[in-house]
Amino acid sequence: MKTLIKNGYVVSMVSDIVKTDLLIEDDRIVFIGNTDAEADKVIDATDKIVMPGLINAHTHVPMSIFRGYSDELPLSDWLRKKMWPIEDKMVADDAYWASMLSGIEMIKSGTTTFNDMYFFEDEIAKMAEKLKMRAILSRCIIGEGEDMIKKADEAEELYNNYHNKSDGRIKICVGLHAPNTCPPDTIKKGIQLADKLGTPIHIHYLETKDEINYINNTYLSSVTEYLKKLGLFNYHVMLAHGVHISDEDIEVLKEISGGVVHNPVSNMKLGSGFANITKLLKNGINVALGTDGQGSTNTLDMFLEIKLAAYMQKGMYNSATAVSAEDVLKMATIKGAEVLGIDSEVGSLEVGKKADIIIINLNKPHLCPVHNIYSTLAYSVDGGDVETSIIDGNIVMENRIINGVNEEEVLNECARIKRRLFS
Repeated sequence: MKTLIKNGYVVSMVSDIVKTDLLIEDDRIVFIGNTDAEADKVIDATDKIVMPGLINAHTHVPMSIFRGYSDELPLSDWLRKKMWPIEDKMVADDAYWASMLSGIEMIKSGTTTFNDMYFFEDEIAKMAEKLKMRAILSRCIIGEGEDMIKKADEAEELYNNYHNKSDGRIKICVGLHAPNTCPPDTIKKGIQLADKLGTPIHIHYLETKDEINYINNTYLSSVTEYLKKLGLFNYHVMLAHGVHISDEDIEVLKEISGGVVHNPVSNMKLGSGFANITKLLKNGINVALGTDGQGSTNTLDMFLEIKLAAYMQKGMYNSATAVSAEDVLKMATIKGAEVLGIDSEVGSLEVGKKADIIIINLNKPHLCPVHNIYSTLAYSVDGGDVETSIIDGNIVMENRIINGVNEEEVLNECARIKRRLFS
């Protein structure tokens, strides 16, 4: 199968923007440049932006069913008083349909790859297979004792069942909830499993001051030193949030494989604080972008995260040049891929890479005129402007219609689940 995208503004994220063509054969980009090559499918991208699919590097997709349920609460109360009690009522069927809702939302707003940590990950994997999305999944390991061991066993089972499934689009890693909810033995168990399976580790990290205070008081250590002593940073790590990173932490993070996933909407909405990603970037630390789950962010629109990531740094530094439009777009594409360890395959438009591509129509009042494409993408575009989504060479959405999905059915099922969970 050959697909030819003609006359678009190709934003590769690794080279200059060029108005040209892009040829896909099966699942890969095989040519970028002007061409009259024959193709099974031709997409006219005149006056449209052609760019890499966005990478949501930290989320919890079944939480779509909790959208708006627990607003205006600090993280500790949000988790313990609202989220954990209602999550205890969830069943696998709930997680599947809530994940389908999230998958539709992500595709329609330009996300082609997501990195998820939750439970019922089997159901999330089924969604990714159904929608042909690229996904990195981890069964969240939390707590201690027999319950923790059970969760670790489930994490290994998830790997055995789904790693490299769906034509290689689904990958499995090890998920540890957070330093303050995972005692040392739990973290060691997660590390042992990651070593056995050869996978990265996904963990919440320095999200709140409560986390810092707990580790300080319990282990007489900083969070980073605590994790370093346990051996976590000997592995490829995806550190979600990183709101309260100190200069001492940065010295450790300079040496790691992986990086930090910035979640600006969630961090601001939960009152967790303002991550200093400018300092991280200046110190050569990889930064990706994520949405967190809709229980805290209400939306999976990565273009909103892009905007706020830039605005937040400019406001923190009282400087319009603190972080550029191109910088934040890279966090949502190629830098996101680097943090997840998949940059050899996705994150940029290059010959030989997987064809994960979105197309944005510029012929809209809020996008005209275009003086600078990076600025337009970072500050003007929103998820609803994505017209076409291609994942692994598959056209999964065209003219905002997702192929092979009955959206009305998904909405009806989620309405049913809401009635059951919240009655």
